Amino acid sequence: MTRQLPPLALTMGEPAGVGGELTLKAYAARETRDLPPFLVIDDPRRLEDLARGLGIDVAVRAVDDAAEARGVFERELPILDIGLTGSYEPGKPAPTSAKAVLGSIDRAVKLALQGAVSGIVTNPIQKSSLYESGFRFQGHTDYLTHLCPGTPLPVMMLASDSLRVVPVTQHIPLAGVSGALSPKLIEQTAQVTAAALKTDFGVARPRLVLAGLNPHAGESGKIGSEEQTVIIPAIEALRAKGLEVSGPHPADSLFHEAARAKYDAALCMYHDQALIPIKTLAFESAVNVTLGLPFVRTSPDHGTALDIAGKGTASPEGLIAATKMAGAIAVRRAAP
Repeated sequence: MTRQLPPLALTMGEPAGVGGELTLKAYAARETRDLPPFLVIDDPRRLEDLARGLGIDVAVRAVDDAAEARGVFERELPILDIGLTGSYEPGKPAPTSAKAVLGSIDRAVKLALQGAVSGIVTNPIQKSSLYESGFRFQGHTDYLTHLCPGTPLPVMMLASDSLRVVPVTQHIPLAGVSGALSPKLIEQTAQVTAAALKTDFGVARPRLVLAGLNPHAGESGKIGSEEQTVIIPAIEALRAKGLEVSGPHPADSLFHEAARAKYDAALCMYHDQALIPIKTLAFESAVNVTLGLPFVRTSPDHGTALDIAGKGTASPEGLIAATKMAGAIAVRRAAP
């Protein structure tokens, strides 16, 4: 008999954005989309008012703990009250919401570390308003790592049915990428990625490809030297450790259908090199997965969409995909 896992936890996200709407729509589609049970760490009154205002037929229910959520989920959306209320105007984020936004994440991480939830799905946050309140992290990934002392290098993967990509450097200026890259960083990123492909995605023998940094992968040093001095040494070290790695490949020929069939994940040297192809192939269904944390964490690969917040037009596909993927990874991790 399969062991019944605890529910997932969905965080509040930016209350002035579309997170609440997406959560309600995802719950409304729970049966037709075969979603695993989840609870939401939020303000029950906020979501109840939002459902009523948008005409989304969802009943909400405040619960006292995560264990109660599974029994409630079939009939009502279980909400673990963060104990913080406020006035949230759609499309207009404010620093005053930071306490609630971060409180939701903090509570989710605590529950995940305790094993009370089987994973976390984070709704998008508005970093600009958090910065105004004193937030000093690049984003979710850095903050989650801060909450888990001793965590090795966290790795951001963007995953869909057609492509998995990992940006070795993330939210830094393009001018700083070359200086930030090192053989050690590439090796660590590849090792975390390979391990996660085995445990979280069921890939027995992960195949990794590395993109070059420069056009044409540097053309043997004629268009930049980073391939020779940084990327190739990392590849050689990874192969010596038994990993199946190829590259560096020209990025402009790495993402067509025939090329994608030859690898399980592509490591890219900078943010847009990874995100442009996956957002082109899977704009609504790509999922942000944080590898290397002691718990499952996914997120839809889009922002707070302030321009359409409160209008009822936001698509829940990204959140649905993130929730399904978190549930699938949790099941794999729990397998004997």
